[in-house]
Amino acid sequence: MNADLTQPPRPRRAGRFWFVTAVALLTLFATVSLGRWQLSRAAQKEALQAEIDARKSLPALDQQAFLALGDATSAMHRPVRLRGLWLAPHTVYLDNRQMHGVPGFYVLTPFALEGTEQTVLIQRGWIQRNFTDRTKLEPIETPSGLVEVTARIAPAPAHLLDLGKGDGTPTTAAPAATATATATATASTTPAAPESVGSSRIRQNLALEAFRAETGLPLRTDVSLQQTGPASEGLQRDWPAPALGVEKHYGYAFQWFGLSALVVLLYVWFQLIAPFRRARAARRG
Repeated sequence: MNADLTQPPRPRRAGRFWFVTAVALLTLFATVSLGRWQLSRAAQKEALQAEIDARKSLPALDQQAFLALGDATSAMHRPVRLRGLWLAPHTVYLDNRQMHGVPGFYVLTPFALEGTEQTVLIQRGWIQRNFTDRTKLEPIETPSGLVEVTARIAPAPAHLLDLGKGDGTPTTAAPAATATATATATASTTPAAPESVGSSRIRQNLALEAFRAETGLPLRTDVSLQQTGPASEGLQRDWPAPALGVEKHYGYAFQWFGLSALVVLLYVWFQLIAPFRRARAARRG
């Protein structure tokens, strides 16, 4: 029996050994490469977050500098200080938006810039939903006359899954009005919302191009603005940070590296330790 154990492994067993070794090495290479790629993606997202934070700390652009931006997306997240009129009758409430984990509405109002023909859509803040009647909106204050607003350049509001119309247009179109005519409104409180969700005031999503066509306003559609500052006018402004998914990439990297470690452990056990134990048991037998 000892003589048989000293003989070289049979070709079939040796072939299986090298086949399993090759598969294990390929799997290890793939999983380690994928883990490293996820780490590189996380590093890119962290660099992007650092760039966003740096832009937020820059001095605010004045109105003239903002208007001079040919492509405002190049200055995304940078503060701006604008002067103009709130166009309160065109205020829109975006449903199913959260702040600190509480469901509610983002309140959006067009803002006519002083001395120009240009209007921008400003995400003014957030109000909590009425849990008894989801179409009942808490009153917010909308100052009349010329006001100065401090905000950040931001993308259009995020598009949520909508089982109805995909473009965010209302089921009942609001009448078109020019910025000049609307700016004469003197109401200091936003009017009550219509009774049905999906009407011209409460919506699931809002497409800027469609909103511009609906209202007839000279609305800028490349960007929107997020008003900053402490809570006021019945609105909260603790805007969530952009969801870049850095933690997701680290989680995926951990999974890939964990799979790599599992491949190594299984290989060592089944290809080295288990055959060694069987051979030792056979010698003792």
